[in-house]
Amino acid sequence: MSEGKTPRPIRVMFVCLGNICRSPLAEGVFRQLVHEAGLSHRIEIDSSGTGRWHVGEPPDKRMRATAQRHGVSIDHQRGRQIEADDLEYFDYILAMDRRNYDTTRRLDDRDATLSKVHLFRSFDPTPDDLEVPDPYYGRGTEGFEEVYTIVDRTARRFLAHLIKKHGLQHEHAA
Repeated sequence: MSEGKTPRPIRVMFVCLGNICRSPLAEGVFRQLVHEAGLSHRIEIDSSGTGRWHVGEPPDKRMRATAQRHGVSIDHQRGRQIEADDLEYFDYILAMDRRNYDTTRRLDDRDATLSKVHLFRSFDPTPDDLEVPDPYYGRGTEGFEEVYTIVDRTARRFLAHLIKKHGLQHEHAA
């Protein structure tokens, strides 16, 4: 790479079912961690859902309240559905559960992006069954808090992975 040329940002997308609970929270938490690390210029972050039910809507009010209690704002986000082009554009596509992983993978009929799509909790230091539980139906405040705890620790580990793999800490120190 020539001197003075800014490298292309690393592009990260979080995916859940409706893009109103888990993936918006992951986007918000990860965006804050990236900002705190001074890496906002190096990492582009988005989220989407495999379903289209909530396109254009803000995140679920219970998830917005949970995020706010932890100092994270996700109020500006709006739901969107993942598209096949996203598989080409993003470098890391992190699905919240197996169903969304499988649905996302089916968008790529050539398996060209197999190495980009991961279960988010594959980066979790204590992954259990590798799925972020969906708090939308009947899990109450505790369910949303559980999702926050999982997302926070996994996002921290994922950021550490990116810093190490892409040598980002050297840029941050500069």
